[in-house]
Amino acid sequence: MKRLILTAAIAALGIASAVGAEANRQTEDEAALRKAVESYVAAFNQGDAKALAAMWSPDAVYTNPLSGLQVVGREAIEAQFAAIFDAAKGIKLEATTEAVQFVSPNVGVEQGTAKVIRPDQAPEESEYTAVYVKRDGQWLLDRVTEEEVRVVPSNYEHLKDLEWMIGRWVDEDDQATVVTECNWTKNNNFLTRSFTVQIRDRIDMAGMQIIGWDPSTKQIRSWVFDSDGGFGEGKWTKKGDRWNIQQSGVLPDGRKSSAVNIITRLDDSTCTIQSVNRMVDGQLQPNVDEVILVRE
Repeated sequence: MKRLILTAAIAALGIASAVGAEANRQTEDEAALRKAVESYVAAFNQGDAKALAAMWSPDAVYTNPLSGLQVVGREAIEAQFAAIFDAAKGIKLEATTEAVQFVSPNVGVEQGTAKVIRPDQAPEESEYTAVYVKRDGQWLLDRVTEEEVRVVPSNYEHLKDLEWMIGRWVDEDDQATVVTECNWTKNNNFLTRSFTVQIRDRIDMAGMQIIGWDPSTKQIRSWVFDSDGGFGEGKWTKKGDRWNIQQSGVLPDGRKSSAVNIITRLDDSTCTIQSVNRMVDGQLQPNVDEVILVRE
């Protein structure tokens, strides 16, 4: 029995050692592969087509992302890069490795982003996947595929004057607490403002406002929906530190409403809100007095 236990322990130790050795090897290979990327960028930026081609495997396939022309083998790749460098003087490359994975001990896959910079031209960005093979202890490029980085338009420039509203704001008295939270959506194309009205320990009403840029009217607009079933939309105009929102909507019972809501920024942590010229089905309603919101 003791011999059996000892044998099992030795076997387990051997497996653990093998796993550790494999992890160390992959760490070393990843460092070497990342170093190869750095050397590739350096050779490209020096305009050295010969040094660049030497970093590809003898039977590698290179596809020119600009022309779509595919060339095979080091000599053809060297000629291709020589033509690129001759046609685009001063061309530079930036590359960022995002991830490295190993398919086998001798095959690695690098994923990253590249930026080609030409004098007096906008940079061209792409996402790439590069397959490397290990030959005689050296990691060489074998295949590269590229896709253009999709540029997502943003309306941040039109909405940045409202960026001060980002955060959590509170208006509180003995009767109720109103909490508003404002955030950017992805790509900064919209602002969302969620609000809750709490009376004592009960949420009386909640809702959501979405603020965005309308490219057809060249104006900031908003849409609001509350938990009672009401909804509306507004058009925003700015006068100094004050925003006027011409609001129109539908109440939960179907009546039409309108108002001018005024938001005034006092400083980075304080603003006021009031509502005037309020109408319901053509009947004038009392104004809502100015309230002060404080950023938490």
